[in-house]
Formats: sequence, C-alpha cells, structure tokens
Amino acid sequence: MWHCSLRAAPGDRLLDDGEWADISRRVVAATGIAPADDPDGCRWIAVRHAPDHIHIAATKVRGDLRSARHWNDYLTADRELAAVEKEYGLQRVIRGDRTAAKQPHRAEQEKALRNGQAKAARERLRTVVRIAAAAATDTEEFLGLLTHTKGVLVEVLHFPSGEPRGYKIALENDRNAKAEPVWFSGSTLAPDLSLPKIQSRLAAAEVPASAAEGRLRPHPWHQATAATERIPHHLDQPNAEAAQAHLAAFGEALDAVALTAPPNMRTELRSAASAFERATRSRVRAEHHHARALRCAVKAMLREPAPKDGATLAMFLDAALLVVIAAARWHDRREHEQQVAAAHKSLLHLQAANDHTAATPLLLLGQRRPPQNLADQYVRLIRQAAPAHADQILADSASQALTTALAEAEAAGPAAAGSRRTSPRRRTLPGTHPHVARTSALAEAGSQSTSSGGTSSQHRTTPRALARTCGDGPTHHSRVSPSAEVIVQRLPLSVNESTALF
Repeated sequence: MWHCSLRAAPGDRLLDDGEWADISRRVVAATGIAPADDPDGCRWIAVRHAPDHIHIAATKVRGDLRSARHWNDYLTADRELAAVEKEYGLQRVIRGDRTAAKQPHRAEQEKALRNGQAKAARERLRTVVRIAAAAATDTEEFLGLLTHTKGVLVEVLHFPSGEPRGYKIALENDRNAKAEPVWFSGSTLAPDLSLPKIQSRLAAAEVPASAAEGRLRPHPWHQATAATERIPHHLDQPNAEAAQAHLAAFGEALDAVALTAPPNMRTELRSAASAFERATRSRVRAEHHHARALRCAVKAMLREPAPKDGATLAMFLDAALLVVIAAARWHDRREHEQQVAAAHKSLLHLQAANDHTAATPLLLLGQRRPPQNLADQYVRLIRQAAPAHADQILADSASQALTTALAEAEAAGPAAAGSRRTSPRRRTLPGTHPHVARTSALAEAGSQSTSSGGTSSQHRTTPRALARTCGDGPTHHSRVSPSAEVIVQRLPLSVNESTALF
C-alpha cells in the first residue's frame, strides 16, 4: 500500500470537497501512482478525515499487473504541492534544495537532553569540524586539529597508497548500547564537510609564498573586515559560482568570530553562525578560489589573540550585517527559501551582538566630542557629502561619535583623511542599514587606527609566515603547527562549554 497525508496550514482558508479532490488527483498523477489518462493506473482513494486534511491510500500494483513507477515520490509530490499552494492562494511552505545538513533524529535529541546538552552530538561535532576546516592550512593540519581536540575521537580512512580518503568523528562520551563510540562521517554532518570538499577549499586558499615576498599585510581582523566589506559587491555580480564561494567563506568567518569573541558575546555570535550555516550552501557550485582573501584572513585570525579593542569586533560585525542582508537578497532572487529564512534569523542575532559590541566604542568616541564650531563644520560637510541621507545620519544617536571620529581622522593626517573620504561610501548600503552614523563612525575609527598604527613588524609577510597562514609548506601526519596551538586550546570550547554557547 501507498499512503500520503495532506494538511492545510492553520491560517489557510477552508477548502471544499471539490478542491481536495482536484489536489488528490494531481498528487497521485505527479507521483506516478495514477498518471492522468492512464486507465491502468493504481487504484486509490482519498478520505477527508477533518476539514483541514485528507489521507490518500493506493495500491502499488497497476491494472496491467506491473509495479507503479513512483520513485522519488516525496519530491515529485512536493513540487506539485508547491504549484497547488500558489494556484489556490495557500500558505507557501519554505522548501529546501537538498543541500541542508542532516538534522538529528529524535533519539539523538532525547539522548542529548538526558545528558544535559541542548544540542545533539551531530550538531556539536559539526561546529567543531567547521571551525577546524576554517582554521587549517592543509589536510594534515585539519586532521591534526581534530585529533588534538579534547573530548573528540577521530578515525582517518586511507587509500592503499596511504593518502587519506575520509574521516570519522565522535564525541568521547557519546556511546551506543554496546559502549562503542557513535561515529559520524564528515558527509553525514553536512554535505560540505566530507574530506574531498574540505580539501578543495583548502587547496583554493593556498597562496604561493613568492607572491607575497617583501610585502606588508594588515592585522588579520582588519584584513577580514576589508574582505567582508567587499562581499555585497561580489553578490551583485553575475558570477553565481564566485558569489557562492564568498558566502561559504563568510560562514567560516562567523564561526571564527564566535570562537574568538569575548565570553559575553559568544551566545549571540554562535547562534548567528549556526543560523547562517544553512545560507552557505545551495545548488550553485562554489568556485572557492574567489574567496581566497577572506579565508586566509580567517586562518590568521584564529591564530591571533582575541582583540581587546571592542571597535575591532564592532567594525567586523557592522560589515557582517550588510553581508547577511545582501545574502538574503541573493538567495531570494534564486528562490532559495530555506537560505533566505536562515539569513534573516542570523541577522537578528548579529544585530543584537553588534548593538552590544558597538555601545562602548561609540560612547568613548562621543565623550571626546570636538569643539562646537568644529562639530558644526563637520555637520555641514556631512550635508554636502550625503545630502539624501544627511538627516538620517545626524538624527542617529551615534552622530556625536561620528563627528569625533572625523575630527580625529583629520588630525591624523592626509592618509587618514583619504580613508575618511572613501570609507563611508564603501561601507554604507543606502536604505538597508538601520544605523548609518554608527556605521560611518566605526569606519572612521577603524581607518584612523589602521593608518596611525600602520603594519607592525609582527605582521610583515615572509614566505614562511605566509605558508603557515595560507597553506604552503611541508606537511606531516596529524600535524599541528605552533601557530595553531591556540586553535587547539579554543576548540574544546565548542564541545564542552556550557550549552548556552550553542
């Protein structure tokens, strides 16, 4: 027997018997149970148990005694029901594209609750693997980071040649009835966490050491913020494969920020990263080499001490808000419904984190307000530079911080003045950001910090340093480089920290 139940949403209008009969015929025809105008189709019946739902029951043997061809009937029925929802004016269900991570089964969820965990082992391990993949510079370091993470068991599978072909991972305290570890392969955690998929991302992030000989590079957090600011522009371009790569890299950046942020910020940032994870994948195949700059910055971020300056984190989050808004639009144009919902959910958490993070830097800037005559001069400049948005900027609570940042940038010299002229235009998407003055003030503060601080000797790029950061250089089995030791110390937080982190 073949069985299918259909129910209208609570807010939908009441469908009559004729409408339910039409929907039933369309479903059995679409699934191959009883194709239209086929006298030998399977026999079926629809029963209306209540005003809002029906049950369809059918045999699976046709009138000509052949078996019905109803392979993939769930997807074919769902496609037909999407058309039904549109034609009948019913509530549209958010549908996926089969690229979502596998959700934990009910048994996994109940087991986690019994153990005092808010998230199942599958979800906690997914976070650890994503961060390890974002931090690693090559396959050996990726496997080494997992192996050295406290509370995690790893089993590497090899080809006959000795090269790794896959991996399995488990929580040390997650056992089945036989007291054996409950293993998960990378692909069962998420489609993009199989070893071949991770290797393709790592290969795309490699930069030849000779390409950076003698160059200076900014602080990794500034580098990541600059790369993040450019993502909305990339999403407006016709190259969908490049856009998908930037979204995937941005998801890794959110994972890294959640791991390195101050403890009081981790709950919101971890929630934002977890929500946006769904928006990092679609049926569009990513060409990961397009996002090399952000990925290299993320790898360097995870090897640096967490920033003590709240403005540094606030600048990144401010740019991240614009990326999430642009990502929702990009997915919406392609009818990626689940990804749009995920981006909107992530935006709420990022906005809360940004409001909290930016409060102190903006307060300190506002307390250093320049003399009134100089402040009035900058008000006039703002009205000249952005007449369409001047009232919104000046009405913002952060407008005093903006005038302070402008005055300090002017005093810092021509280099800072040049960044002042370009940064607000670069960072602002008119009509999309709720705090224009705050955006510009943080941009000014960051530009002044970068121009006055320069690039310190510890951030001078040498071939060896670049190899550590971007994946060049010799490899060893289960290797963890000295610069990655800080990541090994942080990763257990993703496994064992309080459930609020997840």
